[in-house]
Amino acid sequence: MLNNALIGDVIDCALSTGGDFAEIFNEDRRSTTIKMMEGKIERAVSGRDYGVGIRIFNDTNVIYAYTNDDSRDNLLEITGDAARALTGKSQLSRQKLNKTAAEDIHHIKQPPENIAHKNKVELMRKAHHAARDHDSLVSQVVINYQDYDQRVLIANSEGLLTEDERVRTRTAINVVATRNGEKQTGYFAPGAHRGFEFYEDINIEEKAREAARTAVTMVRADFCPGGSMPVVINNGFGGVIFHEACGHSLEATSVAKENSVFANKIGEQIAAPQITAIDDGTIPQAWGSQNVDDEGIQTRRNVLIEEGVLKNYLVDRLNSRRMDSKPNGTGRRQSYKFSPTSRMSNTYIDNGSYTPEEIIAQTEEGLYAKYMGGGSVDPATGEFNFNVREGYLIKNGEIKKPVRGATLIGKGADILKKIDMVGNDLDFGQGMCGSMSGSIPTNVGQPTLRVSNLTVGGRKER
Repeated sequence: MLNNALIGDVIDCALSTGGDFAEIFNEDRRSTTIKMMEGKIERAVSGRDYGVGIRIFNDTNVIYAYTNDDSRDNLLEITGDAARALTGKSQLSRQKLNKTAAEDIHHIKQPPENIAHKNKVELMRKAHHAARDHDSLVSQVVINYQDYDQRVLIANSEGLLTEDERVRTRTAINVVATRNGEKQTGYFAPGAHRGFEFYEDINIEEKAREAARTAVTMVRADFCPGGSMPVVINNGFGGVIFHEACGHSLEATSVAKENSVFANKIGEQIAAPQITAIDDGTIPQAWGSQNVDDEGIQTRRNVLIEEGVLKNYLVDRLNSRRMDSKPNGTGRRQSYKFSPTSRMSNTYIDNGSYTPEEIIAQTEEGLYAKYMGGGSVDPATGEFNFNVREGYLIKNGEIKKPVRGATLIGKGADILKKIDMVGNDLDFGQGMCGSMSGSIPTNVGQPTLRVSNLTVGGRKER
C-alpha cells in the first residue's frame, strides 16, 4: 500500500490548483470465482486487482481519476491532470495525517486464500447433488462460488488515514425445473463478511434443496389471479422491496438533487406507525457490513424511519455539502475505479409484535409471497414492479395452493403507509446492489409483514 510521504505529496498536488478537499483510495483485492454447471466446472478464475483512486472537491464540483500504476511519477502526473480541471484559489495547506484504526468486528478464522481449490469445488458438488436429487423435474443446476479479500487504505486532506480489510464469501445456487415445456426457477445465495468458516454454520445442501423445492413447486403451480388484494410478504429476502422501492429514495445521491419522493420530508410521517427502518453497517460479519465506509468514516447504525416518521437519509461526503449535513458512514464504491456515493449496507424493517402465524390467520383472502424475484423501480417516483418467485393464495386465514406468475406493482411511498401488520421474525437475504458507484454487497431484511392492499399482476381472474 502507499506510504505516508507519497500520500502527502499526492494530496498537496491535488490541492495545488484550487481544490478544497482531496482523497486517496488505495485498494488491493484478491478474489476467486468458480462456476459449475451440471456438476462440471465451466470457469475458475483467481486474480488480484490493485489500484489507486484520487478524488478532488472544489465546493460541490468534483473530479475523479484512477490508475493501477502506483509509481510516484504516475500518481503525481494523473493527480496534476485531474487538479487542473478544477480552478480556484490554491489551497496548499493540508492537515497532518493521523492514522486511526476502527475496531475490527469481523473476525476471520479461515481466510479463503488459505483454502484449497478442491475444497471449494467439493462444497459446490454437494450443493449440485442435493438439488439434482430432489426431484426428477429438476432440469438444470448452476452453482456460482465467490470469495475475496479486499484491503483498502483511505487518506484525505483533513488528516484522515485509515485502513480496512473486507473478507467475503458467497455461494449462489440457481435451479431450473421443467414440466410440459414450462420452466421455473429457485434461487438461494447465502453469503457473509466471513471466511470459509461460514460454511460450517450453514447447510449448503439444505439451501440447494430449498432452491430445488421452489422451482419444482412453481412449475407444478397454477397461474396467479390478478387484482388488488392483501399481500403477506415473507421475512428475509422479502426486504428487497423496501431496499429497491424505498431505500434508494433515501440515499443522498437522489435526495440532494430532489430527485426523490422523500426529499425535504425529515420529521414527516411517511409510513405506518408500526414501521421502523434501519440501515446498519456495523452488524458483525453481515454481508453488507464494513468497519469503515469507502470514504474512511466509521460505519454506524442509521435509523431512517422511526415509528413511521422520517428521521434520516444516507449521506456521503459530497452530498453532505449539497445538503448542508454530515456524512454518516454510508459512502460506498465497488472498487478504486469508482467514485463513492451514498449507498445502503444492511437495510431492514425492524421487528414488530405479531407472529407470522397471527398475520396469516388474520388475512381472510390474499397472496402470500414466500420468496421474491427480480424487479424494477424508478427512484424518483418510487414506482416498482417485482416478481414473486414463490407464491401462495391465502383463503380463510390459511396458506392454500401455490401460484406462479405473480407480480407486485405499486409505489414505495404508498406501500409504507399500507403495511398494517409487522411480524417478529426478522431475517436477512444477501444481494448485490448496482448504482452509480458500481455493484456492492448489500443485505436486505424484514420480518413477515402484511400490506393491506396491493396490486397483484396475474394471468387469471379472481
